[in-house]
Amino acid sequence: MSLLTAAERDSPEQGRQTPVTGAGERLALNGMGSFEWDLGADTLAVDEAGSAVFDLEQEGFDGTPQALGRRIRPEDAVRLRDTIAGVLASGEESYGAYFTVQRRDGRDQWTHTQGRVIRDEDGQPRLIVGIVRDATAELAQATLLRKLETARAQQTTIVQRTTEALSRAVTVDDVTAALTGAGALERLGADGLALGLVEGGTIKMIAMSGETLEILSERNFTRLDGSLPLSHAVITRQARFVTSLAALGEEFPLLGDYLNRIQYDAAAYLPLIAQAKAIGGLVLFYRRRTDFSPEEKNLCLGLAGIVAQSLQRALLFDQEREFATGLQAAMLPRRIPEITGGEIAVRYHSAWSGREVGGDWYDVIALPRDRVGIVVGDVQGHDTHAAAIMGQLRIALRAYAGEGHPPSTVLARASRFLAELDTERFATCMYAQVDLETGGVRAVRAGHLGPLIRHTDGRTGWPNVRGGLPLGLASVFEQEEFPETRLDLVPGETLVLCTDGLVEEPGTAITQGMEALAHVVRSGPQEAGALADHLLDRLWERWGSGDDVALLVLRRAPDPGTHRAPRIHQYVHQADPEGLSEARYALRQALRDWGMPDLADDVELAAGELLVNALLHTDGGAVLTMEVLPEPVRRIRLWVKDRSSVWPRRRTPGEAATTGRGLLLVDALATHWGVESRGDGKAVWCEFDAAGSPRSAG
Repeated sequence: MSLLTAAERDSPEQGRQTPVTGAGERLALNGMGSFEWDLGADTLAVDEAGSAVFDLEQEGFDGTPQALGRRIRPEDAVRLRDTIAGVLASGEESYGAYFTVQRRDGRDQWTHTQGRVIRDEDGQPRLIVGIVRDATAELAQATLLRKLETARAQQTTIVQRTTEALSRAVTVDDVTAALTGAGALERLGADGLALGLVEGGTIKMIAMSGETLEILSERNFTRLDGSLPLSHAVITRQARFVTSLAALGEEFPLLGDYLNRIQYDAAAYLPLIAQAKAIGGLVLFYRRRTDFSPEEKNLCLGLAGIVAQSLQRALLFDQEREFATGLQAAMLPRRIPEITGGEIAVRYHSAWSGREVGGDWYDVIALPRDRVGIVVGDVQGHDTHAAAIMGQLRIALRAYAGEGHPPSTVLARASRFLAELDTERFATCMYAQVDLETGGVRAVRAGHLGPLIRHTDGRTGWPNVRGGLPLGLASVFEQEEFPETRLDLVPGETLVLCTDGLVEEPGTAITQGMEALAHVVRSGPQEAGALADHLLDRLWERWGSGDDVALLVLRRAPDPGTHRAPRIHQYVHQADPEGLSEARYALRQALRDWGMPDLADDVELAAGELLVNALLHTDGGAVLTMEVLPEPVRRIRLWVKDRSSVWPRRRTPGEAATTGRGLLLVDALATHWGVESRGDGKAVWCEFDAAGSPRSAG
């Protein structure tokens, strides 16, 4: 069989110059043979080397393509036939294809063929000449290379994904979460994991992941004595790759109780080395693994290095965080004094931002004459310096308040104190003195968020508390004016003070956070401690951990009276039009509950007149109280208290007047009415007999 071109075949002289046998011998030596396919006669001639490639018996081969095709796998034969047909139809001159030859000993042999189409003068295919060769070794090498390349790609992916996951880990808990969370084992290329940290002379297991590994939690602490493979790896600082856990049990008898219960075949015991120190150990467990290639060992060692560095950073962070938060906690009050006539709850949440601790604080100060001072504040900055300044400022403010100074003076002196410290920091603050017996509140602000009040009917409001510049800045700019705002906290109402970490979310207006806080307060529980927990659960987690939060909740004890003499209280803000309608509704509902619905119209009308007078002719809101006086005659008494010392007077308006008839109307509806001095203001009252018969009185 010859590999001569068509031109050589047409020239006998040329043919004689190149012995065919020499070419065939060279091909045979290379595992390569040749063939010639006469398309017109449909006969196929294969040389000796080609017969060896196809594993043919020359005596039994009839020279037909069909006989040769029986040695090729059917699916490969169809594909090869389609390839040749396509070349013949398209006018192309050559083709190449891989296919499988079924040898007589049952082996499958990958084979490659290259053919050239010889055409006549009209372009019609006449002959195909070509070569065939055994491609098993070639494809085996290519397959091996592909496997190695795939393994390298997988290893690169494992390292990249693990590095990415651990790059976001800040604390030790973050590291363990990254190694044991959803998809973590797949990311590591393992079926199970155990992680331990060196603590003194032991290894403390801090993370486990994988089926059946929970039994290892029986040994949360392991002595660092080399009696177990992980401690041995940590002591020697040498990794160990095990493909038979049963054999490992013979070397470490203490493993015997566990090897029968964990469903793994192989493991890599890896010491975690950081800054030339063994800080822990990592075990990666595998199923159906019989060996560790050099590349796989290097991968495990690389993963151990990544985990070790992440744990080292996390340990350092946790230590620094513990120091910073300890300093911060030491600056806050250790206990909150008990108060009479109400309840107070305080909460503090630290932001997780490295060593950066905030200067937020709260305080509750017992004051003379059974009053209480409440304060929340925030020193500029997020570092230990801010925490230290916060502690000094808190103590100074407490001292000024304890001396009995009015709130405006307390903040002025605190501002001067901060300005005189060796710092450029300023602080915002909200301070209020509360008399829980009368409900009087004297509030001042220094660049801080004002208080939120929840009324007894569930409504919430942000009273307009006037304010001054932040502490420190006020003294620098010589504007130490902190005007007081008088508020009334009726029995059952709640005052909420907080720092901006509870209402601020990056990228949104603070008003959105204030609305969210008001909504959560409205829907929260009544008790102060439960409400404080409710707020932190709903809001601090919502905004995230970007800032510290100081929260103080004060609730004045409710005053429902007694069963025979019930009582309700309502505060109506001056700029709250809904408050009037809510107050009227509350009065009508209470009279219905007390069995006196016939008085509702008269009481509601009189209350409306008294409230309107107070809101129009004073500088603040009004406290509405309605109670039952059972002795000597059961009757209803209505109080409207305001902070003005000017007493109302009954007038006689002309026919065309549009005002001035309020007290005349009250006089006509009530059996008695009058005015009394109350603290720094007055209270206008009127009474109604339970029988409902009005009787004029002065």
